[in-house]
Amino acid sequence: MTDIDNSRIEIRDDAEETAYLVLVDGSAVGRAEYTTFENRRVFTHTEVDDAYSGKGLANRLVRFALDDMRQRGISIVPLCPFFAAYIRRHPEYDDLVDHALTSQLKKRP
Repeated sequence: MTDIDNSRIEIRDDAEETAYLVLVDGSAVGRAEYTTFENRRVFTHTEVDDAYSGKGLANRLVRFALDDMRQRGISIVPLCPFFAAYIRRHPEYDDLVDHALTSQLKKRP
């Protein structure tokens, strides 16, 4: 795994795209998609381009999004398996999860 110089990486919430984007040298190479439901941010899908796989960008993207949600005081619903797994590995973010709504939405057809 070759690290990417931090000065080349930008992560931001793009409300128009309804996704957090990770950019390298200004080009989007990954995204964490979301929708808003009952004043919660529902994370539905996370991906990073294959060329950047294994460089830790997906973890950085999720951590950035979770820290942003904490700062904004918004609860989350991690329907995306990557988000859910990240929170299991980093229980310090578990307090952001609306567990009741997560369970309810997972049961929907």
